[in-house]
Amino acid sequence: MRILVLAPQPFFQERGTPIAVRLFLEVLGQAGHHLELLTYHEGDNVDLPGVVIHRIPVLWGTKGVRPGFSAKKLICDAAMAVKALKLVRRKDFDMVHAVEEAAFIAWVLKILYGLPYVYDMDSSLATQVLDKFPWLGPAAGFLHWAEGQALSHSQGVLAVCHSLRDRARKYASRVPVACLEDTSLLGGGVNRSTPGELESLDGVKVMYVGNLESYQGIDLLLRGFGLALRQIPRLRLVVIGGVETHIAKYRGMAAELGVAGRVSFLGPRPAGELGVYLQAADILVSPRIAGDNTPMKIFSYLDSGKPLLATRLATHTQVLDDKVAMLVEPEPADLARGLTALASDPDLGQELGRQGRRRVRLRYSREAYGRKLNSFYAAMARALGQRRQAGGAPRAH
Repeated sequence: MRILVLAPQPFFQERGTPIAVRLFLEVLGQAGHHLELLTYHEGDNVDLPGVVIHRIPVLWGTKGVRPGFSAKKLICDAAMAVKALKLVRRKDFDMVHAVEEAAFIAWVLKILYGLPYVYDMDSSLATQVLDKFPWLGPAAGFLHWAEGQALSHSQGVLAVCHSLRDRARKYASRVPVACLEDTSLLGGGVNRSTPGELESLDGVKVMYVGNLESYQGIDLLLRGFGLALRQIPRLRLVVIGGVETHIAKYRGMAAELGVAGRVSFLGPRPAGELGVYLQAADILVSPRIAGDNTPMKIFSYLDSGKPLLATRLATHTQVLDDKVAMLVEPEPADLARGLTALASDPDLGQELGRQGRRRVRLRYSREAYGRKLNSFYAAMARALGQRRQAGGAPRAH
Protein backbone atom coordinates (compact mmCIF):
# COMPACT_ATOMS: atom_id res chain seq x y z
CA MET A 1 0.00 0.00 0.00
CA ARG A 2 0.92 3.66 -0.34
CA ILE A 3 0.79 5.00 3.21
CA LEU A 4 1.12 8.59 4.43
CA VAL A 5 2.61 8.53 7.93
CA LEU A 6 1.91 11.56 10.13
CA ALA A 7 4.41 11.75 13.00
CA PRO A 8 4.02 14.97 15.04
CA GLN A 9 7.45 14.89 16.65
CA PRO A 10 11.01 15.86 15.80
CA PHE A 11 12.38 13.03 13.66
CA PHE A 12 14.82 11.56 14.10
CA GLN A 13 15.73 12.03 17.74
CA GLU A 14 16.81 9.35 20.17
CA ARG A 15 13.74 9.37 22.40
CA GLY A 16 10.68 7.17 22.80
CA THR A 17 8.15 8.02 20.08
CA PRO A 18 10.64 8.84 17.27
CA ILE A 19 12.42 5.54 17.97
CA ALA A 20 9.06 3.72 17.75
CA VAL A 21 8.22 5.53 14.50
CA ARG A 22 11.56 4.53 12.96
CA LEU A 23 11.00 0.88 13.87
CA PHE A 24 7.50 1.01 12.38
CA LEU A 25 8.86 2.51 9.14
CA GLU A 26 11.65 -0.08 8.92
CA VAL A 27 9.28 -3.03 9.37
CA LEU A 28 6.61 -1.86 6.92
CA GLY A 29 9.23 -0.69 4.43
CA GLN A 30 10.82 -4.15 4.49
CA ALA A 31 7.36 -5.65 3.91
CA GLY A 32 7.14 -3.75 0.60
CA HIS A 33 4.83 -0.85 1.43
CA HIS A 34 5.61 2.61 0.03
CA LEU A 35 5.77 5.07 2.92
CA GLU A 36 5.84 8.86 2.94
CA LEU A 37 6.56 10.40 6.34
CA LEU A 38 5.41 13.90 7.28
CA THR A 39 7.10 15.14 10.43
CA TYR A 40 8.44 18.23 12.20
CA HIS A 41 11.24 20.47 10.95
CA GLU A 42 13.61 19.33 13.72
CA GLY A 43 15.55 16.09 13.86
CA ASP A 44 18.33 14.21 12.08
CA ASN A 45 17.91 12.93 8.55
CA VAL A 46 18.00 9.13 8.39
CA ASP A 47 18.14 6.83 5.38
CA LEU A 48 15.18 4.44 5.48
CA PRO A 49 14.69 2.27 2.35
CA GLY A 50 11.24 2.72 0.85
CA VAL A 51 10.53 5.88 2.88
CA VAL A 52 10.24 9.46 1.59
CA ILE A 53 10.51 12.11 4.33
CA HIS A 54 8.65 15.43 4.21
CA ARG A 55 9.03 18.14 6.86
CA ILE A 56 7.00 21.15 7.90
CA PRO A 57 8.69 24.53 7.39
CA VAL A 58 10.86 26.06 10.10
CA LEU A 59 8.56 28.25 12.20
CA TRP A 60 9.50 31.10 14.51
CA GLY A 61 9.43 30.17 18.20
CA THR A 62 9.32 26.40 17.67
CA LYS A 63 12.93 25.47 18.34
CA GLY A 64 13.43 22.62 20.80
CA VAL A 65 10.04 20.87 20.77
CA ARG A 66 9.89 18.60 23.84
CA PRO A 67 7.67 15.60 24.63
CA GLY A 68 4.14 16.35 25.82
CA PHE A 69 1.50 18.96 25.09
CA SER A 70 2.82 22.50 24.50
CA ALA A 71 2.19 25.71 22.54
CA LYS A 72 5.13 24.84 20.27
CA LYS A 73 3.50 21.53 19.45
CA LEU A 74 0.19 23.19 18.61
CA ILE A 75 1.93 25.52 16.14
CA CYS A 76 3.82 22.63 14.53
CA ASP A 77 0.67 20.51 14.33
CA ALA A 78 -1.18 23.33 12.55
CA ALA A 79 1.63 23.50 9.98
CA MET A 80 1.52 19.71 9.65
CA ALA A 81 -2.22 19.83 8.91
CA VAL A 82 -1.66 22.33 6.09
CA LYS A 83 1.13 20.29 4.53
CA ALA A 84 -0.81 17.03 4.91
CA LEU A 85 -3.68 18.53 2.92
CA LYS A 86 -1.26 19.53 0.15
CA LEU A 87 0.32 16.07 0.03
CA VAL A 88 -3.02 14.29 -0.15
CA ARG A 89 -4.21 16.55 -2.97
CA ARG A 90 -1.01 15.92 -4.96
CA LYS A 91 -0.42 12.23 -4.28
CA ASP A 92 -2.25 8.94 -4.48
CA PHE A 93 -2.42 7.35 -1.00
CA ASP A 94 -4.28 4.26 0.13
CA MET A 95 -4.19 5.04 3.83
CA VAL A 96 -2.90 7.39 6.53
CA HIS A 97 -1.02 6.15 9.59
CA ALA A 98 -1.50 8.82 12.26
CA VAL A 99 0.68 8.90 15.37
CA GLU A 100 -0.84 10.39 18.54
CA GLU A 101 -2.59 13.75 17.96
CA ALA A 102 -2.10 13.50 14.19
CA ALA A 103 -5.22 11.30 14.31
CA PHE A 104 -7.26 14.53 14.34
CA ILE A 105 -5.56 15.63 11.12
CA ALA A 106 -6.26 12.20 9.64
CA TRP A 107 -9.91 12.45 10.68
CA VAL A 108 -10.22 15.71 8.70
CA LEU A 109 -8.55 14.06 5.68
CA LYS A 110 -11.09 11.25 5.89
CA ILE A 111 -13.99 13.73 5.97
CA LEU A 112 -12.61 15.66 2.98
CA TYR A 113 -11.26 12.85 0.84
CA GLY A 114 -12.63 9.57 2.21
CA LEU A 115 -9.07 8.48 3.03
CA PRO A 116 -9.03 5.79 5.77
CA TYR A 117 -6.57 6.06 8.64
CA VAL A 118 -4.97 3.99 11.36
CA TYR A 119 -4.72 5.62 14.79
CA ASP A 120 -1.31 4.86 16.33
CA MET A 121 -2.19 5.35 20.00
CA ASP A 122 0.90 5.90 22.16
CA SER A 123 -1.04 7.62 24.96
CA SER A 124 -4.46 8.94 25.91
CA LEU A 125 -4.35 12.50 24.63
CA ALA A 126 -7.25 13.60 26.84
CA THR A 127 -5.62 12.19 29.97
CA GLN A 128 -2.25 13.65 29.04
CA VAL A 129 -3.66 17.16 28.64
CA LEU A 130 -5.70 16.96 31.85
CA ASP A 131 -2.71 15.66 33.84
CA LYS A 132 -0.56 18.57 32.66
CA PHE A 133 -3.27 21.24 32.94
CA PRO A 134 -5.64 20.27 35.80
CA TRP A 135 -7.45 23.60 35.42
CA LEU A 136 -8.92 22.23 32.18
CA GLY A 137 -11.06 19.89 34.27
CA PRO A 138 -14.35 21.53 33.14
CA ALA A 139 -13.43 20.60 29.55
CA ALA A 140 -12.73 16.93 30.40
CA GLY A 141 -15.97 15.74 28.83
CA PHE A 142 -15.21 17.45 25.53
CA LEU A 143 -11.59 16.21 25.47
CA HIS A 144 -12.64 12.59 26.02
CA TRP A 145 -15.42 12.96 23.42
CA ALA A 146 -12.94 14.29 20.85
CA GLU A 147 -10.52 11.44 21.53
CA GLY A 148 -13.39 8.97 21.17
CA GLN A 149 -14.40 10.47 17.83
CA ALA A 150 -10.87 10.18 16.44
CA LEU A 151 -10.81 6.53 17.53
CA SER A 152 -14.27 5.56 16.30
CA HIS A 153 -13.78 7.07 12.82
CA SER A 154 -10.49 5.23 12.24
CA GLN A 155 -10.02 2.15 10.06
CA GLY A 156 -8.09 0.51 12.90
CA VAL A 157 -6.18 1.28 16.10
CA LEU A 158 -2.67 0.21 17.11
CA ALA A 159 -2.34 0.69 20.88
CA VAL A 160 1.07 0.56 22.51
CA CYS A 161 -0.19 -1.24 25.64
CA HIS A 162 -3.15 -3.12 27.09
CA SER A 163 -4.68 -0.21 29.00
CA LEU A 164 -4.77 1.90 25.84
CA ARG A 165 -6.15 -1.03 23.87
CA ASP A 166 -8.98 -1.35 26.38
CA ARG A 167 -9.65 2.41 26.24
CA ALA A 168 -9.79 2.30 22.44
CA ARG A 169 -12.24 -0.62 22.48
CA LYS A 170 -14.47 1.30 24.87
CA TYR A 171 -14.73 4.23 22.45
CA ALA A 172 -14.57 2.29 19.18
CA SER A 173 -16.21 -1.08 19.70
CA ARG A 174 -16.64 -1.71 15.95
CA VAL A 175 -13.08 -0.80 14.96
CA PRO A 176 -10.28 -3.42 14.84
CA VAL A 177 -7.90 -2.74 17.75
CA ALA A 178 -4.54 -4.45 18.23
CA CYS A 179 -1.84 -4.12 20.85
CA LEU A 180 1.64 -3.40 19.47
CA GLU A 181 4.06 -3.10 22.35
CA ASP A 182 7.50 -1.53 22.02
CA THR A 183 10.55 -3.74 21.89
CA SER A 184 14.05 -3.83 23.37
CA LEU A 185 16.66 -1.51 21.85
CA LEU A 186 19.62 -3.64 22.90
CA GLY A 187 19.84 -5.66 19.71
CA GLY A 188 21.14 -8.95 20.99
CA GLY A 189 23.69 -8.17 23.64
CA VAL A 190 26.54 -5.96 24.78
CA ASN A 191 30.23 -6.77 24.44
CA ARG A 192 31.81 -3.41 25.16
CA SER A 193 33.55 -2.39 28.35
CA THR A 194 32.09 -0.09 31.00
CA PRO A 195 32.19 3.62 30.08
CA GLY A 196 34.98 5.44 31.90
CA GLU A 197 32.58 7.92 33.49
CA LEU A 198 30.90 5.01 35.29
CA GLU A 199 34.08 3.16 36.23
CA SER A 200 35.04 6.10 38.41
CA LEU A 201 31.76 5.94 40.37
CA ASP A 202 31.82 3.79 43.50
CA GLY A 203 29.05 1.87 45.21
CA VAL A 204 25.88 0.04 44.18
CA LYS A 205 24.76 1.85 41.03
CA VAL A 206 21.04 2.59 40.81
CA MET A 207 20.35 3.81 37.26
CA TYR A 208 17.52 5.76 35.67
CA VAL A 209 17.43 6.34 31.89
CA GLY A 210 14.96 8.65 30.15
CA ASN A 211 13.61 12.17 30.00
CA LEU A 212 13.05 14.11 33.22
CA GLU A 213 9.48 15.28 32.67
CA SER A 214 7.35 15.45 35.82
CA TYR A 215 5.35 12.28 35.06
CA GLN A 216 8.57 10.23 35.23
CA GLY A 217 8.63 10.57 39.03
CA ILE A 218 12.17 11.90 39.49
CA ASP A 219 11.03 13.75 42.63
CA LEU A 220 9.82 10.44 44.04
CA LEU A 221 13.07 8.73 43.04
CA LEU A 222 15.27 11.30 44.76
CA ARG A 223 13.24 11.22 47.96
CA GLY A 224 13.15 7.43 48.06
CA PHE A 225 16.85 7.21 47.25
CA GLY A 226 17.59 9.61 50.13
CA LEU A 227 15.75 7.34 52.57
CA ALA A 228 17.48 4.21 51.26
CA LEU A 229 20.86 5.92 51.51
CA ARG A 230 20.43 6.17 55.27
CA GLN A 231 20.37 2.37 55.47
CA ILE A 232 22.87 1.59 52.68
CA PRO A 233 25.39 4.46 52.36
CA ARG A 234 27.18 2.81 49.42
CA LEU A 235 24.22 3.40 47.06
CA ARG A 236 24.91 5.64 44.07
CA LEU A 237 22.16 7.07 41.83
CA VAL A 238 23.04 7.60 38.16
CA VAL A 239 20.58 9.59 36.02
CA ILE A 240 21.00 9.46 32.23
CA GLY A 241 18.96 11.78 30.00
CA GLY A 242 17.10 15.06 30.33
CA VAL A 243 17.48 18.61 29.11
CA GLU A 244 19.66 21.13 30.96
CA THR A 245 16.78 22.96 32.66
CA HIS A 246 15.44 19.72 34.15
CA ILE A 247 18.90 18.53 35.18
CA ALA A 248 19.54 21.83 36.99
CA LYS A 249 16.17 21.56 38.75
CA TYR A 250 16.84 18.05 40.05
CA ARG A 251 20.44 18.80 40.96
CA GLY A 252 19.03 21.54 43.18
CA MET A 253 16.55 19.11 44.71
CA ALA A 254 19.31 16.55 45.38
CA ALA A 255 21.27 19.27 47.18
CA GLU A 256 18.23 20.21 49.29
CA LEU A 257 17.77 16.56 50.27
CA GLY A 258 21.45 16.24 51.18
CA VAL A 259 22.18 13.50 48.64
CA ALA A 260 23.97 15.49 45.92
CA GLY A 261 27.27 13.74 46.65
CA ARG A 262 25.71 10.36 45.79
CA VAL A 263 23.76 11.41 42.69
CA SER A 264 25.35 11.76 39.23
CA PHE A 265 23.47 13.43 36.37
CA LEU A 266 25.20 12.39 33.15
CA GLY A 267 22.84 14.01 30.65
CA PRO A 268 21.77 12.39 27.36
CA ARG A 269 23.68 9.52 25.81
CA PRO A 270 23.22 7.91 22.36
CA ALA A 271 20.56 5.20 22.18
CA GLY A 272 23.12 2.96 20.50
CA GLU A 273 25.12 2.96 23.75
CA LEU A 274 22.13 2.15 25.97
CA GLY A 275 23.15 -1.46 26.50
CA VAL A 276 26.66 -0.45 27.59
CA TYR A 277 25.27 1.78 30.33
CA LEU A 278 22.63 -0.69 31.48
CA GLN A 279 25.26 -3.38 31.85
CA ALA A 280 27.22 -1.09 34.17
CA ALA A 281 24.22 -0.68 36.52
CA ASP A 282 23.40 -2.83 39.53
CA ILE A 283 19.72 -1.82 39.78
CA LEU A 284 17.52 -0.18 37.14
CA VAL A 285 14.58 2.04 38.12
CA SER A 286 11.40 3.39 36.55
CA PRO A 287 9.63 5.58 39.15
CA ARG A 288 6.89 6.85 36.79
CA ILE A 289 3.86 8.30 38.59
CA ALA A 290 1.42 8.99 35.73
CA GLY A 291 0.40 7.80 32.27
CA ASP A 292 -1.22 4.79 30.61
CA ASN A 293 1.53 3.60 28.30
CA THR A 294 4.41 1.38 29.29
CA PRO A 295 7.73 3.27 29.06
CA MET A 296 9.80 2.06 26.11
CA LYS A 297 12.84 1.72 28.35
CA ILE A 298 11.16 -1.09 30.31
CA PHE A 299 11.76 -3.55 27.47
CA SER A 300 15.47 -2.72 27.29
CA TYR A 301 15.69 -2.80 31.09
CA LEU A 302 14.29 -6.33 31.08
CA ASP A 303 16.50 -7.41 28.18
CA SER A 304 19.62 -6.30 30.09
CA GLY A 305 19.08 -9.01 32.70
CA LYS A 306 19.58 -6.49 35.53
CA PRO A 307 17.14 -6.24 38.48
CA LEU A 308 14.37 -3.71 37.87
CA LEU A 309 12.46 -1.60 40.39
CA ALA A 310 9.25 0.09 39.19
CA THR A 311 6.13 1.66 40.65
CA ARG A 312 3.11 -0.61 41.03
CA LEU A 313 0.94 1.32 38.57
CA ALA A 314 -0.85 0.25 35.38
CA THR A 315 1.82 1.98 33.29
CA HIS A 316 4.13 -0.82 34.48
CA THR A 317 1.95 -3.72 35.62
CA GLN A 318 0.51 -4.42 32.16
CA VAL A 319 3.99 -5.77 31.35
CA LEU A 320 5.64 -6.31 34.76
CA ASP A 321 4.71 -8.43 37.76
CA ASP A 322 6.46 -9.59 40.93
CA LYS A 323 8.18 -12.41 39.05
CA VAL A 324 10.24 -10.06 36.90
CA ALA A 325 10.51 -6.82 38.90
CA MET A 326 10.52 -5.30 42.37
CA LEU A 327 7.21 -3.41 42.30
CA VAL A 328 6.71 -0.67 44.89
CA GLU A 329 4.00 1.79 45.79
CA PRO A 330 4.57 5.30 44.36
CA GLU A 331 5.71 6.84 47.61
CA PRO A 332 9.24 7.43 48.96
CA ALA A 333 9.24 4.98 51.87
CA ASP A 334 8.21 2.00 49.75
CA LEU A 335 10.61 2.92 46.97
CA ALA A 336 13.37 3.03 49.61
CA ARG A 337 12.25 -0.39 50.87
CA GLY A 338 12.55 -1.84 47.37
CA LEU A 339 15.99 -0.35 46.77
CA THR A 340 17.21 -1.63 50.12
CA ALA A 341 15.89 -5.13 49.43
CA LEU A 342 17.59 -5.36 46.03
CA ALA A 343 20.87 -3.89 47.26
CA SER A 344 20.93 -6.29 50.22
CA ASP A 345 19.98 -9.48 48.36
CA PRO A 346 21.98 -10.04 45.14
CA ASP A 347 20.38 -13.48 44.64
CA LEU A 348 16.92 -11.88 44.51
CA GLY A 349 18.15 -9.36 41.97
CA GLN A 350 19.76 -12.01 39.78
CA GLU A 351 16.58 -14.10 39.71
CA LEU A 352 14.42 -11.10 38.79
CA GLY A 353 16.93 -10.24 36.05
CA ARG A 354 16.88 -13.76 34.60
CA GLN A 355 13.09 -13.91 34.55
CA GLY A 356 12.86 -10.41 33.05
CA ARG A 357 15.21 -11.24 30.19
CA ARG A 358 13.31 -14.46 29.48
CA ARG A 359 9.99 -12.62 29.31
CA VAL A 360 11.12 -9.86 26.97
CA ARG A 361 12.67 -12.35 24.56
CA LEU A 362 9.53 -14.51 24.50
CA ARG A 363 6.97 -11.72 24.18
CA TYR A 364 8.60 -8.46 23.15
CA SER A 365 11.35 -9.24 20.66
CA ARG A 366 11.73 -7.38 17.37
CA GLU A 367 10.53 -10.51 15.58
CA ALA A 368 7.32 -10.54 17.64
CA TYR A 369 6.83 -6.85 16.89
CA GLY A 370 7.21 -7.46 13.16
CA ARG A 371 4.73 -10.33 13.16
CA LYS A 372 2.10 -8.26 14.98
CA LEU A 373 2.53 -5.17 12.79
CA ASN A 374 2.54 -7.04 9.47
CA SER A 375 -0.48 -9.09 10.49
CA PHE A 376 -2.40 -5.92 11.41
CA TYR A 377 -1.58 -4.20 8.12
CA ALA A 378 -2.45 -7.33 6.13
CA ALA A 379 -5.90 -7.13 7.73
CA MET A 380 -6.11 -3.40 6.89
CA ALA A 381 -5.23 -4.16 3.25
CA ARG A 382 -7.91 -6.87 3.03
CA ALA A 383 -10.54 -4.54 4.50
CA LEU A 384 -9.53 -1.77 2.11
CA GLY A 385 -9.77 -4.14 -0.86
CA GLN A 386 -13.24 -5.25 0.21
CA ARG A 387 -14.41 -1.65 0.54
CA ARG A 388 -13.08 -0.80 -2.92
CA GLN A 389 -14.86 -3.77 -4.45
CA ALA A 390 -18.04 -2.52 -2.82
CA GLY A 391 -17.38 0.99 -4.18
CA GLY A 392 -16.96 2.57 -0.77
CA ALA A 393 -13.29 3.57 -0.65
CA PRO A 394 -12.06 5.60 -3.63
CA ARG A 395 -8.41 6.55 -3.72
CA ALA A 396 -7.59 10.06 -2.50
CA HIS A 397 -6.37 12.57 -5.10
